[in-house]
This record gives sequence, C-alpha cells and structure tokens, in this order.
Amino acid sequence: MKKSILRRGNLSAWGLLVLSSVTAVAAHADQLADIKKAGVVRVATFDSNPPFGSVDAKTHDIVGYDVDFAKALAKAWGVKLQLVPTNPANRIPLLQSGKADLIVADITITPERAQVVDFSVPYFVTGQQFLVPVGSPDKLDAYATARIGAVKGTTGEQELHHRFPQSRVLSYDDIPLALSALRNGNVQAITQDSTILAGLLDGAPDKAKYKVLPELLSKEEIGVGVKKGESNLLKAVNDELLTLEKNGQAVSIYNTWFGPQTKSPQPRLFKIEAK
Repeated sequence: MKKSILRRGNLSAWGLLVLSSVTAVAAHADQLADIKKAGVVRVATFDSNPPFGSVDAKTHDIVGYDVDFAKALAKAWGVKLQLVPTNPANRIPLLQSGKADLIVADITITPERAQVVDFSVPYFVTGQQFLVPVGSPDKLDAYATARIGAVKGTTGEQELHHRFPQSRVLSYDDIPLALSALRNGNVQAITQDSTILAGLLDGAPDKAKYKVLPELLSKEEIGVGVKKGESNLLKAVNDELLTLEKNGQAVSIYNTWFGPQTKSPQPRLFKIEAK
C-alpha cells in the first residue's frame, strides 16, 4: 500500500512539474518584450529588389521602401534596427528559425502563408505584371504556353502554375537573374510586382527594349510577417502602421520611392487601414 501511495504521489509531483514548465513557457512567449529587452529588432528584408530593398552603391547600406518601414518600427519601439538580407524563398525560414523577428520584404499575404505566419494589415498594395520584349504580344493569354521566368517563393510563381498550367515556369533566386534570362532568350516573359518591375527597368541600360504589360496577373496585398502566436508583437506592428498612415509618414515614405519625383512615378491607390 505504501508503495502504491508513493507512486501516486510521485506521479502527482511530476504532473505538477510538467504543468508549471508549460505555464512558464507560455508566460515567456512575448517576442515584443524580448525585442525591447535586447534593444534590437532583427528584420528580414531584400537587398536586391529595388525599390523595396537594395544596396546603395555609395553608402553600401540597404535602402528602400521596406527599409523605411522597418526603421519606423524600430524607432517607435526605441530599439536599434538590424537588417537581415534575404530573398523570397528564405523569408519565412528566417522568421521561423528565430534568425529574424519580422519579415518586411515585399511579402504578399496569402491563405497558404497565413497558416505558418501571422500578417499585419497591408502597408502596400500592388499587382503582378509581365515584363516582355517590346515586340511581344500585349495580352497575357498569348503567353499561355510560353517560357516564363519568376522569382522562387513568390506568389507570381504560384499564380503562373494556376493560371497558365501549360506554360513552362522557370524559377530564379532574384529578379535581376530573371531579367538576365529574359535578355538572353531563356524565357519569353518574366513576372513580378508592378513596382519592382518599374524599379528594375529604371536601372537597366537597355530598358527601351522592354515593356510592362498593362494587364494584371493578380492583385497583391503586402504585409509585415510575424511569427505565429506573437499577438503583442503583431498588435504593436499594426498600431505603428496605422499611426504612420494617420500622421502622413506612410505617404511620405511612398513618395520617396514611387512619388512624382521618382524615375517611374506611380499613384498611391491605397491606404493603410485596420481590418
């Protein structure tokens, strides 16, 4: 009898230990507090996708639309900003592995991604378009069986498989490599966000040889990626994005990269709004 009672007692003690451990882990799950305690927020962003993120030739710093939003978030929280260069295929793995606290890298909000990443309210809205040689057809359907280049891990790559199942989709690590493939004839078109294509052409010495088709492949809402379950961090991101819209800084950031004084101005047809 005593042995039986002892076993039950030990089991109860073990159960309490497990319960207390789980409770401690749950109580610790606050990434925003960890960021403020460390004094730094690590943000995954592009370094070769202008105008969202690219290396400035003079300063060698990463600059761009996404970078300015990352800076605003860090400033609002009173912490330093550490940029973690990434590409489309590596954005979510960096977040999930803990090597980045946030994704601010032109990442489109999709139901599939929302299963593994929480998203902020959209801070940019764009659409996928085609870049083709000037003598090419103007209608998207003309490319239903074409060789089309896309960047790995993007919604453009996914949408091509869905809309043009008969096409041959060739995937590249970044948009400059896709443009090289278009130049040498490996693909007949490439697809990417309209704003990225505009920025790509701005820096191309042979831009007169290409055109962007007016028809949209898809509409894209871009959000900040946050690790699943980090509700305090997600709220802090949303609150700051809405504040930036309210005080005019969001418009100012947009105009810096897409406004009337830029090489390829584009009207701002959206607002940052709560959902």
